[in-house]
Amino acid sequence: MAQEDEVTCQTPVEPVVSLNFGSRYKDESVSRSDIDEEGNAAVNAALAPIEQFLRDLASMANEVTAGGADQAAQADCVIEQLNVWAEADAFSDLGTITANFAIGARLAGFAMVYRQVAPYSSDSAARATIEAWLGRRATQQMAFWEEDATAGAKTGNLRAWATLAINLTGEIRDDPVALRWSAWSMTYLQCQALEDGSLPQEMRRGKYALHYQLHAIAPMVLTTRLLEDQGFSILGVCDNALDRIVEYALNDLADGSASEAYSGKQQSYFDGSQDLRSFQLAWIEAYLTLSPNPELDTFADSYRPLEHSKLGGDQALLWRKGN
Repeated sequence: MAQEDEVTCQTPVEPVVSLNFGSRYKDESVSRSDIDEEGNAAVNAALAPIEQFLRDLASMANEVTAGGADQAAQADCVIEQLNVWAEADAFSDLGTITANFAIGARLAGFAMVYRQVAPYSSDSAARATIEAWLGRRATQQMAFWEEDATAGAKTGNLRAWATLAINLTGEIRDDPVALRWSAWSMTYLQCQALEDGSLPQEMRRGKYALHYQLHAIAPMVLTTRLLEDQGFSILGVCDNALDRIVEYALNDLADGSASEAYSGKQQSYFDGSQDLRSFQLAWIEAYLTLSPNPELDTFADSYRPLEHSKLGGDQALLWRKGN
């Protein structure tokens, strides 16, 4: 590896090839908001090594994006670690529908990492292996969301995360099918919004309704931002749906009353069970490049730095520079 004496590249986490976990929620929970403690623990245990690997990679990728004397060596280190997972064909065996639901956000994180470091890497063979792997996973996800996903999920936040992953892979591989699918899918999702900006699929999630509206917004914003640069603009679709979706969530962070009215439950941020964390607002940096808003910028100051590993890490680093 270039400049090996300056950068020590660690052995990556063991690749995760198979995922076979069930749901976090109790079988009888129609709203998918009643947590099954045993099921939740199993999901967290299965995803933990992936989450840790993504956090480590995003941190390294941000160092590359920030620049410095070791930029090329750091980029090659990230590529080297990603290549281990690509060669193992990570996530090729998804044995349950819930595993298929969960993988989109993780693929988005890997693609955001790769997008940052690829221009600085000297290892063309490893890059080709990684890009082919991302392509296989994107094709797998497109087929899943078209053919096997449940009707409700097809309009919700999990599809939004998969759409972001497919968009990024389309950009990385210069794949017009993936790019056009992502533009169509994201348009479809945003057009689900009601007049007030609420997302019906998320509003049925009991006390987590506002939580899941925010979870959907992150990939919606980033995919919309990316499509602008890719020549597939969807900005303003369905009477400026994205702005309405964002405004609804930000307004409801005052007391959760709007989401409570839809769901019939006091929201998790206000019943003492959950705190709003800065990563849940990490999308604001990209959103401000689409819709400048001094008041929102000031609001975000209370939560900065805005970082999210599945969005590529430090969002100010990525979007304030126009990357």
